[in-house]
Amino acid sequence: MKFNVQQRLIAVPLILFTGQTVAESINLHGFVSQGVIQAADSNFVENDGDVSVKLTEIGVNASFRVNSSLRIAGQGVYLNGGNRYPEGARIDYLFLDWQLVNTLDWNIKAQIGRNKNYHWLYSSTRDVPHTRPSIVLPQSLYFDAFRDVALGVDGIALLAQTNNSLGEWDVNISYGESKISDQETRNLLGANIKGKLKHESDKQFSIYWRPSLTNWQLGVGVLDADFRYRAANQDVFIRGDIASQRVLMNLLYQGESWEFASEIIKERVVVQDLLYSGFASDVTAEGGYIQARYFPSPEVTLLARLDIYDKNNKDRDGSAFEASTGGTIPGYFAYMDQATLGLSWQLFNNVQIQTELHRVKGAGRLAPFFNPNVEENASEYWNIWAIQLMYWY
Repeated sequence: MKFNVQQRLIAVPLILFTGQTVAESINLHGFVSQGVIQAADSNFVENDGDVSVKLTEIGVNASFRVNSSLRIAGQGVYLNGGNRYPEGARIDYLFLDWQLVNTLDWNIKAQIGRNKNYHWLYSSTRDVPHTRPSIVLPQSLYFDAFRDVALGVDGIALLAQTNNSLGEWDVNISYGESKISDQETRNLLGANIKGKLKHESDKQFSIYWRPSLTNWQLGVGVLDADFRYRAANQDVFIRGDIASQRVLMNLLYQGESWEFASEIIKERVVVQDLLYSGFASDVTAEGGYIQARYFPSPEVTLLARLDIYDKNNKDRDGSAFEASTGGTIPGYFAYMDQATLGLSWQLFNNVQIQTELHRVKGAGRLAPFFNPNVEENASEYWNIWAIQLMYWY
């Protein structure tokens, strides 16, 4: 087909306008972060506990607005965190954001695809280095070995916001499942397993309330997740089921110079079979943290945090756990408490350096979770230090 001169004169500005419209509809951001970390006397990062440069995070996120009610958003990252999570590239989230209601009183939208987790204080921001309060988050809630599963699910999320005389309210509901990598399966069950762990379902609900004319936010959430292990031939485990039921409460205060945050959890973990036919375990873990951040200037942030976790609220010192293994696994694998001090300094508008020190007691949040590595975690007390340089655009 040939165009005459008039058609070409019309087509050129039309193409330029269309290209400009598409470009204006795309929002593109990214980050590059590299650091140095050591978790001596543990396998938290390296098996030998040595100094490591496995503190790399590279990511690109983008959103495209299709029209006034539809938006597509996604993020891809490359991570290298040693034993904290599997090394390599992955899609953190990729979803269609659909605006269902947008009035003066209500804002309701649905997200369909691989959604983000909006139910915990830092679950929706833990995937971007400079939006986290620390390099290593409190492990009582943000278990690094299960980072990809906890980040979000493949399914649907409903997010609602409203205002009334009592204040602002956020209500979040999500349902779906996540793909569990072989490395995450080993992080949970042990290095010698050969089968597959499947995330059967994940149901979460949370509600946040910000009272009028205050700097406070209160929240509560619940989680119900089911997993199934499919054993391979000559496997160390057999076919089994794992259920996790979690109740979460949180509190946040944001002032001009201070911020206080706290989250506490009670998590029931039920295991059927798995170790052998007829095996049954039903324990309730408890944990939580209290955190303070001080902002002496717009560029500098100081952090202090205390984080506590017990695998079994009826065996906090681990004595019964150690006895059940015939003394082969020390009792300190039944808990993990840590105190953290940190400093963040924003050197430029898009460059930040962050450093922190953790003093840790116990090994209850180290991988593998169900089959502890005693040889590489021979100390009840150990330290983590880390420093990370971050750039974003």
